[in-house]
Amino acid sequence: MTRQRIDINCDMGESFGAWEKGDDAAMLKVVSSANVACGFHAGDPDIMAKTFALARERNVAVGAHPGFPDLMGFGRRQIPYSVGEIERLVAYQIGAAQAISQYVGHPITHVKPHGALGNLAQHDEAVARAICNAIKAVDSSLICLAIALGQQHRIAEEMGLTVVSEIFADRAYTDEGILVPRGMKGAVIRDPDAAAWRVVEMVSEGAIVTVSGKRLETPMGSICVHGDAPEALAIAQAVRNGLEKQGFAIANFIR
Repeated sequence: MTRQRIDINCDMGESFGAWEKGDDAAMLKVVSSANVACGFHAGDPDIMAKTFALARERNVAVGAHPGFPDLMGFGRRQIPYSVGEIERLVAYQIGAAQAISQYVGHPITHVKPHGALGNLAQHDEAVARAICNAIKAVDSSLICLAIALGQQHRIAEEMGLTVVSEIFADRAYTDEGILVPRGMKGAVIRDPDAAAWRVVEMVSEGAIVTVSGKRLETPMGSICVHGDAPEALAIAQAVRNGLEKQGFAIANFIR
């Protein structure tokens, strides 16, 4: 009997110089895909190379994780760039990730926008299209990893890109299917057991579960666990254990 497969992805490579963020080495033993910061919101060439090399050793698929050029704000502040500027800054970061990943012998396979840029792409059609334009122009074979129920998923499909929808293990959803803003109470889920329970529920039902208990049906091929929180590793492990106990196979979406 073939088990249903699901990917677990994590944002990583978010250290910078001597400043360390997250336990990437440990996380790469749990997840099946890694989204690597490209030097704008976090990361640098050395961190990128180290992260890609570790992922290659663990047989974990890798992708570019472009964000706003905002090291001080960790890419979580919305910066008023034009759509043309967004298109070019995304293309630039994809190119950097391609170069470093090729350098270490583990080429990227997907692109996932980070933080404020990714959130904008969920509901802002112009921003979503700019990101998709950058992916298609640089390398149309790259998979677009997009937030479920967002504009980017729809636009990527319309443009002929391969697209995979992701849900979040450690973030709450509004009844409109949008992530609850981080500044609001309950926006971030920090309890590993609670995160695992809700992921199993959402994957089993094929629907996002909102803060009010509403079900929003959506395709989902990947589950994101943010790598920068203190409890990130425990959440990722709990999510993986919970899914495997329910018969799901953890595998990246390129296989």
